Amino acid sequence: MAQVRKHSPVRRRPETPRQAAGCCQPVDDLLDPALFKALGDPTRVRLLACIAKCGRACSVGEVAGCCSVDLSVVSRHLQALARAGLVAPSRSGRVVRYAVRYVEVAAQFRALADAIDDCAPAVAGCAEGGRRGCC
Repeated sequence: MAQVRKHSPVRRRPETPRQAAGCCQPVDDLLDPALFKALGDPTRVRLLACIAKCGRACSVGEVAGCCSVDLSVVSRHLQALARAGLVAPSRSGRVVRYAVRYVEVAAQFRALADAIDDCAPAVAGCAEGGRRGCC
């Protein structure tokens, strides 16, 4: 007996941006302004990349050695990255070390990418809508 292929119900997409704004989607919660504000500064991005490539927690002084920025400025930038949840500070006496929150950051970006994928319009001939890898 031939199998009948079940088609998933077609989701009705909003027709206007105003209608889309009224829809509750995971992408709304995942597009965190604080995250993008933290990553919107080129110095912070360089500092985050420096710590990420190092692969361990680094002191403010070590991170300041990555770029030609004053120690107090580096400290403020690292605090902004910590508030956004990208790095985790730890204190030992007077030394503050910052470590990238690899698992959490990667999970956050994966979830955002998946939510954006789910919003993508269907591709012609693709039964799964805009889902990644379906065509």
